[in-house]
Amino acid sequence: MTRACQAVGVSRATAYRHLTPSNMTCARPPKPSPRRLPDHERAAVLAVLDSERFIDQPPREVYGALLSEGTYLCSWRTMYRVLHDRAPIQERRNQRKPRSHAIPRLEATAPNQVWSWDISKLATYARGVFLNLYVVLDMYSRYVVAWMVAAHENSALAKQLFTEAVQRYDIDPGTLTVHQDRGAPMRSHGFMELLCDLGVERSYSRPRVSDDNPYSEVLFHTAKYQLDYPGCFRDIEHARAWFAAFFRWYNDSHHHESLALFTPHDVFMGHVQRIAGVRQQALDAAFSRHPERFVAGPPKVKLPPVRVLLNPLDAAPPTMQKVISTPPDDIPSLWPSTQVSDIPSVILPGVVTPSESPMPTTAWRSAFNVTGQYERQL
Repeated sequence: MTRACQAVGVSRATAYRHLTPSNMTCARPPKPSPRRLPDHERAAVLAVLDSERFIDQPPREVYGALLSEGTYLCSWRTMYRVLHDRAPIQERRNQRKPRSHAIPRLEATAPNQVWSWDISKLATYARGVFLNLYVVLDMYSRYVVAWMVAAHENSALAKQLFTEAVQRYDIDPGTLTVHQDRGAPMRSHGFMELLCDLGVERSYSRPRVSDDNPYSEVLFHTAKYQLDYPGCFRDIEHARAWFAAFFRWYNDSHHHESLALFTPHDVFMGHVQRIAGVRQQALDAAFSRHPERFVAGPPKVKLPPVRVLLNPLDAAPPTMQKVISTPPDDIPSLWPSTQVSDIPSVILPGVVTPSESPMPTTAWRSAFNVTGQYERQL
């Protein structure tokens, strides 16, 4: 029980309270109110509400119309109670059925498989005037493959950006998926037709779901929380100059926490294996000099995740009832393992060459590690 409670993050008291049946006796049903309408009057109210004149009107509308004609059956709140006693209350007027949008689920095991892009507003010193930052990000390596600062937000600029990016990285048709939100440039017919002509698949965030495009949002957060971020820009040239320096630092020098402190350039260009060898030599030398400082044994270099997932099926942890009802020996199986056979490495942009093999891990570790060689779950 202790292990199960620790796995789902609840106390044992809460678990026992859910498992122990309640000893409370059933309360007596309340006595009917003396002000309750007799059955024949309730039938008359239902007949009026179900009449052709009021069949699609709410009780407030029916009450007001009858009262204006000098007829009083009951209060509008009593009409609601009469309707509820007959059946669950629902909208009496014709309503559009709720629309269902598929959850975007994407997986990237190499660069140039999934790109994420978005547009962010940049404030200027002129009140009400904003610039627009277009950024295209490779989801696997977090490498910024294309960006642009423009005065306007429209589909024509988006088409120009993606046309140059796809040609620059020599993307083969049918090998790339572009994930985006549902903004006007992303949903324009011209932009969608361009992606179809280029052989690029489209993926969209769900409406009013803020975390369906997390990689682009995190990049904007990183940029605007830099210590030297100006906050407001003088003009478009000032913005372009600042973001040119920022993206140069972000791609080439920023040691990304989600990439095991490798830079996006290292992962995108396939330099992980070489740099990991240098890091491992440094750790081995440190261990040989002071083995007492490494209580867990010889240190191993952590590698970037072999898979980058967006809304994975196994992202949600098991429920408390599921863990409690599972035998202790089978509890680790509730968290899927992330063992894979190889790690892809890229020599040049657009070329995928598997070259590395991951270190084994366990289901328990894969459930709680979000860096190193384990898969990242968002």
